[in-house]
Amino acid sequence: MATIQNPILTGFNPDPSICRVGEDYYIAVSTFEWFPGVGIYHSKDLKNWRLVSRPLNRLSQLNMMGNPNSGGIWAPQLSHADGQFYLIYTDVKVTEGQWKDSHNYLTTCKTIDGEWADPIYMNSSGFDPSLFHNDDGKKYFVNMVWDQRVGNHPFYGIVLQEYNHEEQKLVGKKEVIFKGTDIKLTEAPHLYKINDYYYLLTAEGGTKYDHCATIARSKDLWGPYEVHPENPLITSFPYPRNPLQKAGHASIVQTHTDEWFLVHLTGRPLSREGQPLLDPRGYCPLGRETAIQRLEWKNDWPYVVGGNQPSLEIEGPKIEEHVWESDYPEKDDFDSETLNLNFQSLRIPLGEDIVSLKDNPGHLRLYGRESLTSKFTQAHVARRWQHFNFTAETKVAFQPESFQQSAGLVNYYNTENWTSLQISWHEEKGRILELYTCDNFTFAQPLSGNEIVIPEDVEYVYLRVDVKTAIYNYSYSFDGENWTEIPIDFESHKLSDDYIQGGGFFTGAFVGMQCQDTSGEKKFADFDYFIYKAQN
Repeated sequence: MATIQNPILTGFNPDPSICRVGEDYYIAVSTFEWFPGVGIYHSKDLKNWRLVSRPLNRLSQLNMMGNPNSGGIWAPQLSHADGQFYLIYTDVKVTEGQWKDSHNYLTTCKTIDGEWADPIYMNSSGFDPSLFHNDDGKKYFVNMVWDQRVGNHPFYGIVLQEYNHEEQKLVGKKEVIFKGTDIKLTEAPHLYKINDYYYLLTAEGGTKYDHCATIARSKDLWGPYEVHPENPLITSFPYPRNPLQKAGHASIVQTHTDEWFLVHLTGRPLSREGQPLLDPRGYCPLGRETAIQRLEWKNDWPYVVGGNQPSLEIEGPKIEEHVWESDYPEKDDFDSETLNLNFQSLRIPLGEDIVSLKDNPGHLRLYGRESLTSKFTQAHVARRWQHFNFTAETKVAFQPESFQQSAGLVNYYNTENWTSLQISWHEEKGRILELYTCDNFTFAQPLSGNEIVIPEDVEYVYLRVDVKTAIYNYSYSFDGENWTEIPIDFESHKLSDDYIQGGGFFTGAFVGMQCQDTSGEKKFADFDYFIYKAQN
């Protein structure tokens, strides 16, 4: 029996929904505006996980063109019944103001990594939907309901309705079965039938530091639901010194060895020496991650072993450890015909006219498109920050002819928060390396007047970022051996949910490659490799 270290899914893997099929375990997580949508991880032992599927990979399933930052895919739910997988997901189109315009869909697939079906539209009354397969063969759909009326609390309650899979639509009465507790912000419903009870697991308190998971039960599916006597089931809010903060938004699994576990969202704030502990509690550049806790049962109620706060280390299930090969090579030479699943683009799939692994074999070619502030078409391919300390490096050939053309290495949170070390063009200096930064939509070019001139005989420029917990620095090389660090410290916390306009955003920091050409000439850049290497 192996010890499990938390978090189990590091770096921007929030809202976990766990599903067991025989002796295989799967977790689906939110991806928000990043495409393809939804990440599904596979494990045999609940300790070692690998990314195996991004099911929403076609425009017919998901088109987020123009979606707001932190819109898109919220809280997918994965289940298995009738010999196939069911994936429920939301595409959130509006996040600001009184409304949350959110459309809920169902897609199915026989295998986890196959081609998932075109979606069936369910409803739009609220987000965080989930499908419950009752033991009588009927299926039910639950979601939180959004109340846009001025003066009302926007989280109206959890609504239940039957789903007819033959007719592919919701049928019969809609009823609010749970209004939530006094913690409020009741969302993320998951229904379970365990022995004589229906259990309704929800998230409450919002997804910042006061997040939690609440559980209630009833002998009747339609309620009324009685809340756990020691609610919440899990939270970090009373435990500010716990390194795993924001615990909540959870999902339950019973193993094939008859043990019970809870997977939940968590965040790991940067250390803040000399700063007040309680408010603000800090910044999590790795975004919201997934952790796991052991459950025990008393009087037909589940309890987290060790109390209702998360543990950094737990006793794993009575299953032999199963270690996978890494799902991401430390160095990706772009020799495959498909991009590694860890790479994503923003909002839409990038066709071969924008990103190609074939036009210059052994390279990722990006044809310049819109700016890093665009919510429409960016030629930008990136992967999550998954460690507090890592190095990312790339080698790029780019021949700009205008200051409107640039390509390089970018560390990115959303359209309003990023930094870029990029090749561009200057009227007097020719090809240059420059820094461009966007900090809550305030722009700067820290090397302005001191841009680095690229020698004319240099085809490839090597670009690197070293992330060292609280700060990160860019370096460059013209030969791949002699590196020059640019003496400017960037703060990691500025790429966190908690920093962005004061918080309330949902993704995490990414590092990747971008090419922009706002002249419309679609000038391309060739990236020869991409390295992501964790440091101790």
